[in-house]
Amino acid sequence: MEFKINNDYFNKAISDVSKAVSSKTPHPILTGIKIVAKADSLTLIGSNSDIVIEREIPKASEGLNILEVYETGSVVISAKYLCEIIKKLPNDIYIKVNENQSMTIQSEEIVTKLNGLNAKEYPKLPEFKLSNSIRIASDVLLDIIKQTVFAASKSETRPVLTGVNFYFQKDLLTCVATNSQRLSLVDHKIQSNLNGSFIVPSTSLIEFLKLINSYTKEIDIFVTETNILFKSNTISLYSRLIEGSYPNISGLIPRKSSTMVTLDTKQLLKGIERACIFASEWRNNNINFQIEDKSKIKISSKSSDVGQVEEIQYIKSISGEADLNVSIDGNFMMDALKTIKEGEVSLSFNGSMRPILIVPFGNDSHLQLISPVRSY
Repeated sequence: MEFKINNDYFNKAISDVSKAVSSKTPHPILTGIKIVAKADSLTLIGSNSDIVIEREIPKASEGLNILEVYETGSVVISAKYLCEIIKKLPNDIYIKVNENQSMTIQSEEIVTKLNGLNAKEYPKLPEFKLSNSIRIASDVLLDIIKQTVFAASKSETRPVLTGVNFYFQKDLLTCVATNSQRLSLVDHKIQSNLNGSFIVPSTSLIEFLKLINSYTKEIDIFVTETNILFKSNTISLYSRLIEGSYPNISGLIPRKSSTMVTLDTKQLLKGIERACIFASEWRNNNINFQIEDKSKIKISSKSSDVGQVEEIQYIKSISGEADLNVSIDGNFMMDALKTIKEGEVSLSFNGSMRPILIVPFGNDSHLQLISPVRSY
């Protein structure tokens, strides 16, 4: 194998695939990056068994020559040392691998040699059928993930809740995440005949958010019973799925409310942020909502050692009962509001101890639930 490559592109690709590599793996070959030189591209692969990141570098991009391949081939090289070496080199990089899997790296007058492993020993990538796939705009998919993944559980007590449920029906994708105290759901219409429910680990989705940039226009999603693949034109992320059945959440979403108020989203978020300064004393970061004079909502919190804060915000509209006093987890409410792009948000209440429904005003395809907390 022999090629010459642009330093910046090579360094970025190595950095991307290294995110999937773990030094703690029991399989020594997975501490390395697989490099495959083809006639018209270079492919880099990193894996920790649970996720695989694959990055493809073309010969040219946007009129710039990036890569020249003189001899095709493949090798696995230590991710740790390859990262450290490449990011410290000054200019374009020339690489040659001999029949003993020894890699020579040269940039200007700097020459480094690394011992590699046979690429045939590297685990094969999962295979997917084209029929089990959909195509979705990258910005839409990124928004869906951002609007749901934060609500997934951090506890391994119930593994299915540590992921986001991708539920495909004809021409509809529903994504749901919950940790039992809060829930976020997004519906999005798609053109697809794909059907099925798949639980994607939140850790995989967070890595995916870091990898995909604004230049990617579309993402292809492929699924099997055990794996999912998110593929763009230059980068792919493979992930194992979480085994098990996701809980049926349809019964959790209230169909009616005793009180509904509409508020300015940004103003409400800033008020919650201020109230949270005094809420850390409480186990659930308690802040309090109270309706006053059918036209205002008081947001408050207190700390016995530090002090308290009260803030009045005017309600855009209100329907139902005006007698409301409820405590919620301020951090959960901040997380929910940060995912809402619309200028106004509707909050629906059913008493002081029933879940609060949060919906962007005029957009019922995105909803969130937060369970109230006790104020004592």
